[in-house]
Amino acid sequence: MSTTETTPIMQRVRHVFRARHVQLLARERISPGFVRLTLGGPELQGFVSAGFDDHTKLILPQEGLTKPNLPQLIDGRPHIDGERPTMRDYTPLAYDAAASTLCLDFALHGSGPAVEWAQSAPLGQWLGLAGPRGSLLIPAALDWHLLLGDETAMPAIERRLAELPAGSRAIVRVQLGNRADRRAWSSAAELDLQWVDSLAAAVDGLEIPPGDGFVWAAGEHRAIADLRQRLLARPGANPRRMRVASYWKQGEAAHHAELATDA
Repeated sequence: MSTTETTPIMQRVRHVFRARHVQLLARERISPGFVRLTLGGPELQGFVSAGFDDHTKLILPQEGLTKPNLPQLIDGRPHIDGERPTMRDYTPLAYDAAASTLCLDFALHGSGPAVEWAQSAPLGQWLGLAGPRGSLLIPAALDWHLLLGDETAMPAIERRLAELPAGSRAIVRVQLGNRADRRAWSSAAELDLQWVDSLAAAVDGLEIPPGDGFVWAAGEHRAIADLRQRLLARPGANPRRMRVASYWKQGEAAHHAELATDA
């Protein structure tokens, strides 16, 4: 393995903390399992999301409030006055600086206040956004990118495919519960896309390509932890060129965690 292949290429950057009030401007049911929301307002000016798998925290209004109380940094930690609101992490899919709008996709798996809100909140309702507080930058101009995930990983994968340049290769495997949620994705990169019934089986059948590349994976906690072990067992796998994240956990609300890939 070359020095280039063993050199870490991920760069973490921090952003100035900011929380904003925005309004729900539009809702589109893009497939049976997904709702795409457009949020906007003047406070979105200056929004920064530098990484394709960034997360911004969506804050629903507390009971009896038209606008939610927003977090303020106190001793370096976010603090919200009054009742703690419902908050969930979502990937910023597309930010339009000129229009001051942001698109978020909601995977409608399970139930809960955020999913219910995404499907039924009236247009014009106020909500809050906080962050992203930081980004993990992964170079796009690599030989190849292996992108793996379930429905919750789809916004990050879609955003990444839009960023990859010609001359790169994108190998994408997405596990779906409903085939009707498939997307007609495209990319300037050479795209090898398969919608699969089992990510574990897909990884077991994959070969890690030669050259300078990166593995990214996200999904349900237990499934993605198992996937991480399968990935590390593949010939040519390099934990220094890998990011594996748990985006949700069965039976637990508001879960998000990165799984270490150190050998």
